[in-house]
Formats: sequence, structure tokens, C-alpha cells
Amino acid sequence: MIANVNATRMELLRLKKRLSLAKRGHKLLKDKQDELMRQLMEIIDDVKEARLEIEREFQSILQSFTIAKSKMGPHQAEEALLFPTKKLSVSVTKKNLMSVRVPIYEREVEGDIIPYGYLNTSGKMDDSLINFEKFLESLLNLAEKEKTVQLMAEEIEETRRRVNALEYKLIPELEETTKYITMKLSENERSNIVRLMKVKDIVRSH
Repeated sequence: MIANVNATRMELLRLKKRLSLAKRGHKLLKDKQDELMRQLMEIIDDVKEARLEIEREFQSILQSFTIAKSKMGPHQAEEALLFPTKKLSVSVTKKNLMSVRVPIYEREVEGDIIPYGYLNTSGKMDDSLINFEKFLESLLNLAEKEKTVQLMAEEIEETRRRVNALEYKLIPELEETTKYITMKLSENERSNIVRLMKVKDIVRSH
């Protein structure tokens, strides 16, 4: 579609500059989109592996806890865990990844994961709690990666829309308009030459 502009040399120069800028912007955005896709695929692979590892860890912890509970009895197991002594809080900072602000989750830990004495408890209970502490670290890492995947996917979609807007709308419109103005200016120039020749002929005839 040709834009509604005046067919002047000044306008042609302005449109050519806009076209050059649009093409350069399109290339940069396309490169960004490709790099984001590459990095996203790498993170997705990491997330798949982390999910499988977390499922294995959780099953192992659950198994240890079930064995401990069966050895100690449900009442004693519940009593041992009644007053937790460990506190965990999470702070969130941001880092820039290809202009995407992705989160970094940092743990702040206080106290001991084992809140009971060792006299009347099972070693399996100790194992399950120690492994659960490590599991929380893995869980936070997974949450961080999954949030990064979500934010990068949103950025890729936004970049794709901008690339398409440039590629299929703005650049073709600018190209068509510059071509139209160039043709119009050439046509005007030819008309002026013809008019000058006629004036010359008239002057000569007198």
C-alpha cells in the first residue's frame, strides 16, 4: 500500500532514510529472535532434565520418610517434626538476558533442618530431612529456570510480532511508496524537459 505523501525529492530522501532504518532494525530484531530461540531451547533442555531429577529426588525422599514413619510410628514421627527449627526465605533479584529481565532466586537459611534429638528417631528420618534440604535448592533452581523460560517465550513472541510488522507491513509500504515517488519525479522531469523543448521551439520560430 502506498502511503499518502507528497511526491517530492525531500519526501523521497526522508522515506529512503526510514526504509534503511527499518531494514537495519528488522535485521537486529531477527538476530535477537534467533538468539533468544537458541538460548530458550538450551534452557528447556535443562528444565526437562531438572524436572526428571526432582521427581527422582522427591520419590527417594518420600520413600525414606515412609520407612522412617513405619519404624517410629505415625504419632512419634509427627511429634518429632512438630516444632521445626529451620527457616527458609527467598529473595529475588534480576539479571539481564538478551534484554529480558529474568529472576535469580537466592535462599536465606536459618537454623537446622533436624529439629529433634537422635534418641528415639530413625536414621531414615535424618536422611529424608537432609535430602529434603537439598531438594529445596533443586526446586528453587527449577522454578528460576521455568520462570526464565516463560519470560523468554513472551519476549520471543513480542519480537516476532515486531519482526513481522516490519517485514510484511512497514518495509513493503516504504518500498512501494519510494518507488511511486521515484516514478512520479521521473515523470515530472520528463514533462519539464518536453515543456522546455516546446518553449525553445516557440522561441526559435520567432
